Amino acid sequence: MKIKLIILLLGFSLFGYSQKKTAKKTVKIKPKTEFVSELLSKMTLEEKIGQLNLPTSGDITTGAANSSNVAKNIEEGKVGGLFNIKSVQKIREVQKIAVEKSRLKIPLLFGMDVIHGYETTFPIPLGLSCTWDMKLIERSAQIAAQEASADGINWTFSPMVDISRDPRWGRVSEGSGEDPFLGSQIAKAMVHGYQQDDLSKNNTILSCVKHFALYGAPEAGRDYNTVDMSRIKMYNDYFPPYKAAVEAGVGSVMASFNEIDGIPATGNKWLMTDVLRKQWGFKGFVVTDFTGIPEMIEHGMGDLQTVSALALNAGVEMDMVGEGFLTTLKKSLDEKKVSIEQIDNAVRLILNAKYDLGLFQDPYKYCDEKRAKTEIFTNSNRAEARKIAAQSLVLLKNQNQLLPLKKSGTVAVIGPLADAKENMAGTWSVATNMQTSISLVSGIKEVVGNATKVLYAKGSNLDYDAAFEEKATMFGKTLHRDSRTAAELLAEALKIANQSDVIIAALGESAEMSGESSSRTNLEIPQAQKDLLQELLKTGKPVVLVLFTGRPLVLVQENATVPAILNTWFAGSEAGSAIADVLFGNENPSGKLTATFPRSVGQVPIYYNQKNTGRPLGNKEGKFEKFRSNYIDERNEPLFPFGFGLSYTTFDYSNLKISSDKMNFNEKVNVTVEVTNTGNYDGKEVVQLYIRDLIGSVTRPIKELKGFQKIALKKGEKQTVTFEISVEELKFYNSDLQFIAEPGAFQIFVGTNSNAEKKVSLELIK
Repeated sequence: MKIKLIILLLGFSLFGYSQKKTAKKTVKIKPKTEFVSELLSKMTLEEKIGQLNLPTSGDITTGAANSSNVAKNIEEGKVGGLFNIKSVQKIREVQKIAVEKSRLKIPLLFGMDVIHGYETTFPIPLGLSCTWDMKLIERSAQIAAQEASADGINWTFSPMVDISRDPRWGRVSEGSGEDPFLGSQIAKAMVHGYQQDDLSKNNTILSCVKHFALYGAPEAGRDYNTVDMSRIKMYNDYFPPYKAAVEAGVGSVMASFNEIDGIPATGNKWLMTDVLRKQWGFKGFVVTDFTGIPEMIEHGMGDLQTVSALALNAGVEMDMVGEGFLTTLKKSLDEKKVSIEQIDNAVRLILNAKYDLGLFQDPYKYCDEKRAKTEIFTNSNRAEARKIAAQSLVLLKNQNQLLPLKKSGTVAVIGPLADAKENMAGTWSVATNMQTSISLVSGIKEVVGNATKVLYAKGSNLDYDAAFEEKATMFGKTLHRDSRTAAELLAEALKIANQSDVIIAALGESAEMSGESSSRTNLEIPQAQKDLLQELLKTGKPVVLVLFTGRPLVLVQENATVPAILNTWFAGSEAGSAIADVLFGNENPSGKLTATFPRSVGQVPIYYNQKNTGRPLGNKEGKFEKFRSNYIDERNEPLFPFGFGLSYTTFDYSNLKISSDKMNFNEKVNVTVEVTNTGNYDGKEVVQLYIRDLIGSVTRPIKELKGFQKIALKKGEKQTVTFEISVEELKFYNSDLQFIAEPGAFQIFVGTNSNAEKKVSLELIK
């Protein structure tokens, strides 16, 4: 193998390739600018356009790469990268075609949707965000990069940083919630986790932030739908996480499907060039989403040649699957609809990325079979995933301290998601081996041991409608629909429920009820499961609702009737064990919501940092007032606010102080608060700081998150938490899109969620 590799690399000497006769050691090649310029000068127009082409070949079977349709295009230099191929053996085989059979021997990029882990799968991104722990989030991305890179992948289409305030949209599961400040911190953590500021290492991968831009705000919450908003809202609320990813050094950006100001993002020059490159200084390359270029035809932007030229002129460099660049750019160049300078610039950016990844020095850098055998789905990675998953769970209710449960007696675990290991990883878990995931029943049995008797019954199917269940369990995530009648399933469940000391009801959404193209108009638990839950409550036994979901749900009935609710999202390949750790007290829940839970779907979109109306509701009890901004059939406030999450212990906030109630533009002030663990357990608390700008040149939100700290306190321990506030925390984009702070009065709130009421005042002076 060493001799073959040396011979192969010697074939690259025309472009500066060389290698010593020691395994895996290469001498330096020319500096990037010089190397890429020389290579670009040797390329034909067809080879240049080929670098802009990103097809999917499907998961090529080992040994079949040379006979696949994509092989011919690779040999002819018509492919810049591939995605959806998994495993070192398959990727090596395809890469070999590029670096041995094509004229210029340019290596390929290999991408995959490594969204929340590789084979070791972490909680879905919405769940991961609820840890509010940037070190853990970065670590999850670092492990994902380690495993993916060990299996041949060098590029991930992650993180998705789209702000979403509409839980009807299925892809809310794939983002970090509703807040631009928290979303920006998570964007940076994910990019650093994947890239580690050093793409030359073989355990890092190129990150791709998506979907640029505004993809999380479609009308009616329907995926791929029209987005229409003011630019001031774009800059203040939706742009910050993308900008944060760019500032963190993300290597690539994916265009979104939606339109912006009437022009699809894929062809929007203001977005891709003026904002992304000129305003933010992005230096990497832009890739479309899947068939993003030809989809502009349906938007009414022209034929394939027209929309392909539109995309290139806008500042898009790589065409995912659409083949519009591959088949039309030469004609557009001849007709002067695009320029050779634009094509060269696009190619240069893609070659730069390949250089940064070290692929020109060693095209097989990510094809080490030893790493593939020893670094994927390891016990240590799984242990970290289990710990991280436990911190993502959000305790929504715990009446009379029902939780944590004792490891004794008899526990009935009932529900269609109780023994559903295929669903534990959640949506967008393309590399997960679902058969190795830990179901809730298995996790509970492991954690409680022989001291506790664990009984199981399915209780109901996911939904009464078999056709709906089929749509909700795609991609192999079956729930093994039971052919028995609803009455028979219920009878079995009630039989074991009456034998138990406590009932754990595992209910909610299946993994694919959220995610891409999984929008919903009904945000409640399916009726079959609601009926099951009410029957379990009638037994008089204490019931714990373990809720599986990829989005905020409407839980008014459940909150009113069930004594304990633990929201578990989809916690990854170690979900069952992590959930059991929390249920039985091995871990104290510390997750906090990053998306508001509505009382009714009619409240949507609903989010904490809304703006006041001129006629706000005049009471805090949600009572109806005529000629005020409220509903006549529902309260205004949500069921569970942003930042909410309980613990098995309690925390007291006291002695809130500010170092000075006045601050000029060059000064900083400190806000301090004492937090005491007043309960009976050691625990973690997310201390949250919010700011309100009382008077502005444009209307300002009633509250904005501007700081948070996750602290650990022993039982009875007190800690002083300090936040530093500078003028940066007071800035916003005004009507001229200038990022400024304005002198005036501010209120600063600190507390356990966005309903924080303890406050101090601050005046910003010139």
